[in-house]
Amino acid sequence: MRKMHSILRKALKQAVLDGLIRRNVCDAVKPPKVERKEMKPLDREQAKGLLEAASGDRLEAIYVLAVHTGMREGEFLGLKWEDVDLEGDLLRLRHALVREGGNAVLGDLKTPKSRRSIRLTSAATDALRGHLEWQLAEMERMGSLYQSGGLVFATENGILINPSNLCKRSFKPLLRRAFGKDGPDICFHDLRRTCATLLFSQGTHPMLVQELLGYATIAMTLDAYSHFLPSMGEQTVKPMEAALS
Repeated sequence: MRKMHSILRKALKQAVLDGLIRRNVCDAVKPPKVERKEMKPLDREQAKGLLEAASGDRLEAIYVLAVHTGMREGEFLGLKWEDVDLEGDLLRLRHALVREGGNAVLGDLKTPKSRRSIRLTSAATDALRGHLEWQLAEMERMGSLYQSGGLVFATENGILINPSNLCKRSFKPLLRRAFGKDGPDICFHDLRRTCATLLFSQGTHPMLVQELLGYATIAMTLDAYSHFLPSMGEQTVKPMEAALS
């Protein structure tokens, strides 16, 4: 509603400047406030428990990458092998799964911050190597029925994974295996938040987290995670005391 109000307000503002109307009626309308949903990142032990439960899963590598890199769901599902360097422990993000006319299709990342390179941890690289072996076995088993599009994460016959199916058939069952029916009620995006908060807990500079997660500005990063930073105040007190002693 806020977005539609903003678009209409800009359009009517231009109409006023062009002399087509006398006043912008949107100026008299107060759009509703946006109430942010509570962020539910996993803590260190929960994150380890989730990855242990994912061990041996067909999509284990997705969950390892989610926690270790903070990639977006669409970035996982649009990742191609041509953008993965297993020898150099590096991947380049250039594509993502996007919605177009109600369908999930492969598209290009639009912003410079989104198009980024990510240095992989050894665990992430190992997970991708294991996933590649799994995928090659599936390709051999499916034969001519496999539709090879070069996707890292695909269905058993090689096509794009529907995000809804990823959640219902993989992620939610994984949560139940890891934590039981009374475990944390999180969405896939909370794994991205888990990555950020784990890095902050280790004293990682917010700008480095911004670059890893592909946020447009450092302000967006600080605004989203500021309430996870106060516990690190000791890291500013001691340097200040040392500077002025």
